[in-house]
Amino acid sequence: MAAAVSGTPSTTHALLTGRDPFEAVWAAGSLLLGAERRRGRLLAAAVATHLVVSLGWALVLSRALPDRRAVPVGALAGLAIAGLDLGVIGRRLSRIRALPQLPQLVDHVTYGATVAAVLAARRRSRLNHAETRW
Repeated sequence: MAAAVSGTPSTTHALLTGRDPFEAVWAAGSLLLGAERRRGRLLAAAVATHLVVSLGWALVLSRALPDRRAVPVGALAGLAIAGLDLGVIGRRLSRIRALPQLPQLVDHVTYGATVAAVLAARRRSRLNHAETRW
């Protein structure tokens, strides 16, 4: 779920400012394909990259987030992930460097908060289910 909604802020920003709403998609595809320009290939690479990275970070967050106040901590974790994704890795890649950074940062915060909200809901559901069985 977080992988699906996390791009909403930057896509909205792109649409409102007249930028290409797929700009971040082409940048993500270039992580795997480098200088590739064919959009179909970039799209396929972007989907694969985004899903793998999103699932990887979700696994990390599922182990690291506390049970209490998970959503604000998840949002902060999104900021930390942005520091790595945009500040360390993205700095080396021209397509990622060219993206407006604030919307990308908001995407990462949205991702972290969404992962945390989903995990918190699942934890509550499991707890409630376990309590009703006893």
